[in-house]
Amino acid sequence: MRVNQMRLVVEVEDYDAAVAFFRDALGLTEEAAFSGGGDERVMILEAGRATLELANPAHHRYIDEVEVGRPAAPRFRIAFEVDDTTAGTAELVDAGAEQVAPPTETPWRSLNSRLDAPGDLHITLFQELDAQPPHSPPPATAQ
Repeated sequence: MRVNQMRLVVEVEDYDAAVAFFRDALGLTEEAAFSGGGDERVMILEAGRATLELANPAHHRYIDEVEVGRPAAPRFRIAFEVDDTTAGTAELVDAGAEQVAPPTETPWRSLNSRLDAPGDLHITLFQELDAQPPHSPPPATAQ
């Protein structure tokens, strides 16, 4: 079997606000939109390359500590690579996101911010600071 696409499906109470945030403010490209009987609506947004990052609880806590300074993320978090984390964070806050943590340089040389977005989604914006970004953050070391 070969997987050709990963799609994250999210049920959102305020569909219009979520579309305005993710399509219009974050700039994801509308791939398709459908409506059905009653009030059924769905929009598929293209977000560039998709990856699935599996993290054990210890690593999950470590990333929260680095990016936020405390436990912050629910079990699921969506990360978006952007060209400018600082400007992107400001734009998304203006579009209705709540900033959880400001842009922070990580030990693996990326600039990451955390936001709570419409649809009850916890997101990270990240900007790689080096020309050749690492494939994953270095493992946490015991202090």
